[in-house]
Amino acid sequence: MELKDKLLAQRIYLLLGGLFITSLVVSNLIFQKFFYWYPIDIEIFGSKLFEISVGILPYPITFLITDLISEIYGKKRANDVVVAGIFASFFSMLIIYTSNAVPATPWSPVQDNMFSTVFGSTAIAVFASMMAYLLAQFVDIHIYHFWKNLTKGKHLWLRNNFSTFLSQFVDTATVLLLLCIFGKIEWDKFTGLLIAGFLFKVLVALFDTPFLYLGVYMFRRRFKLKLNEEIELL
Repeated sequence: MELKDKLLAQRIYLLLGGLFITSLVVSNLIFQKFFYWYPIDIEIFGSKLFEISVGILPYPITFLITDLISEIYGKKRANDVVVAGIFASFFSMLIIYTSNAVPATPWSPVQDNMFSTVFGSTAIAVFASMMAYLLAQFVDIHIYHFWKNLTKGKHLWLRNNFSTFLSQFVDTATVLLLLCIFGKIEWDKFTGLLIAGFLFKVLVALFDTPFLYLGVYMFRRRFKLKLNEEIELL
């Protein structure tokens, strides 16, 4: 591969990493708002089906990006983005808590109580999310490459969906378990929210498969990659 192509691949990798980190950090900041994803009044174990946090909306994007990076750039580069995402989340938490500690002026449009209401649970949310995220992302990357090696680069849909299904279950179960332990969610909502969250992520994973195929196709065409070939960055 020529130097200019490697530089382009490096820039694209950085852009994907930026999109990944943004999706992750935003999901931790907006998680306290819940909504109905589908207007059918069905209850499962005391919780309405698809009654889920808005924080779940950007989160599946992170799994699509890590799958794309895994496919094109390899396992190590995907793990690097995961580690960067953890650092970014904890750094954002530090900034938020510093902002919460300083008193608001009398004329501030956002007063201390409002700021604390919105961001007061961020530490617990980030901790729960990071533990779930750490487990789920590494599970996703490991299983993805297991299937990639087993199929010798064929059947992209198989490794994309199988890795995402299991990792999303791990993520949903872990974050809800920790939030229940810390008293942020009642235990009687655990099972219903687990089923609702997992089903939503499964549907999103199925929906994003064509986008993964499109992304992989564009990379292979632009950089003239063979089946199962990965880009080695500078």
